[in-house]
Amino acid sequence: MSTPIVMTVIGEDHPGIVSTLSEILARHGGNWMQSSMSTLAGQFAGILLATLPDSTVTDFLDELGELGEQGLDVIAHTAERAPAQADSESWVLDLIGHDRPGIVQEITAVLAQFAVNVEELETEVASASMAGGALFKAHATLSVPTNVEPDDLEHGLEALANELMVEFRRKR
Repeated sequence: MSTPIVMTVIGEDHPGIVSTLSEILARHGGNWMQSSMSTLAGQFAGILLATLPDSTVTDFLDELGELGEQGLDVIAHTAERAPAQADSESWVLDLIGHDRPGIVQEITAVLAQFAVNVEELETEVASASMAGGALFKAHATLSVPTNVEPDDLEHGLEALANELMVEFRRKR
């Protein structure tokens, strides 16, 4: 049997971080399943899903713990495979609007009001060259309950600000 493990890794960015993680995983017979990694303000930040043979999990976790000596903070959790939610559908949300403090909280409050689960979220703030100021951009994959009317959710998000552009579509 295999055990899924979800890890977060953060530390000062430098060449070789991903290579080190993959070497440790390979040494313990693990499989790199899914990841998202970035450099933010000079820090490497990553999240990774791996599977390992049950017999190697303890040694793998011990070796990950030693990465602290290299300046990497690693948090690892064994995970159960989550059952698919039968009463929901996968949707994609793209938003663009003027950036302001609290915009993520406002957006996620609307999503929570409709019992929407955020599965993936990518955000950035970019220069609004023509209008001046900064633009907030978000791309999300959402699990939307089937009893939620997509138009109601879209209108709830658009009501946050007149200048907020919302594109909401079923994931294919």
